[in-house]
Amino acid sequence: MLRPVCFFGLICLLAGCRSAEGGGGEAVGDALSGNPIFPGWYADPEGVVFGDEYWIFPTYSAAYRDQLHLDAFSSPDLVNWTKHERILDTTIVPWVRQAMWAPAAIEKDGRYYLFFAGNDVQRPSRPGWNPDNDIDHYGGIGVAVSDAPGGPYTDHIGGPLIDTFYQDAQPIDQFVYRDTDGTHYIYYGGWGHCNIGKLNDDFTGFIPWEDGELFHEITPENYVEGPFLFLRDGTYYLMWSEGGWTNSTYKVAYGMADSPLGPFDRVGTILEADTTVATGAGHNSAIRVPGTDDWYMVYHRRPIPNEGRDHRVTCIDRMYFNEDGTIQPVEMTFEGVAARPLGD
Repeated sequence: MLRPVCFFGLICLLAGCRSAEGGGGEAVGDALSGNPIFPGWYADPEGVVFGDEYWIFPTYSAAYRDQLHLDAFSSPDLVNWTKHERILDTTIVPWVRQAMWAPAAIEKDGRYYLFFAGNDVQRPSRPGWNPDNDIDHYGGIGVAVSDAPGGPYTDHIGGPLIDTFYQDAQPIDQFVYRDTDGTHYIYYGGWGHCNIGKLNDDFTGFIPWEDGELFHEITPENYVEGPFLFLRDGTYYLMWSEGGWTNSTYKVAYGMADSPLGPFDRVGTILEADTTVATGAGHNSAIRVPGTDDWYMVYHRRPIPNEGRDHRVTCIDRMYFNEDGTIQPVEMTFEGVAARPLGD
């Protein structure tokens, strides 16, 4: 089901007028997105461009046992968003019983692949399900596939793609990156460990490294979770979240390298709490307008006052670079960003 979510056209009559965080993305000014950019509790957003549309795939932010589906949002201009409801849920991936998290989408050969984490898998992982014991159940990172970004999706392999703790990395928070040579890398990991692997051609498994291992650890300093990688001017940037996701210590840091394999030495923090705007800012992604050097950070944050662990909203603000390629700290705003139709 598609629902237009439009916050375009509200004119701010008073200087400094700001949208209400919990109310969901009223535009401030004539053509601004407002923050949050759409209503509802959503976190861990991945932003991506498919064709002539921007897409955001977030986590539905709720109690673990209520996180049984994923929605998506599309926009022609970063201001007007259409909600695509339940593009993936537990009727499609029945091995997921809770905690469907952090989707990551990529197009390959005209098909769209949606990677996601399910069940908040803990140690030890094993097949089966015990509803009375959340510490011992089956899950991990799965993948779904569709002929369109908004679905309908089907379960690609009928179970987790990664269901085991390699190098002590919890199998969550995956991101898939296509390098310039066509290699598809997966970056993932919670519990303070980040792994990288090479996906095979049909995304059903992995190509071993030369040493026979499926995954190598590339954990940078202070890493907690939420990796995201992009390439700019020949430099690879790895972003990640630090601190605790339930509180105001959550923030985004990054490193730079000459290779997608790293090493990614920590450069610094670029997004963190601002008590005049919001707290708990983290688990981000980045969007580049194709054909330009214009960049946007998509992230979640906690409204002030924050009234619940799962009260997180999705926001977007501009991201700028210094002359030496380092990233300037991202300023969180209530106003959001100006309309930017693709192709302009």
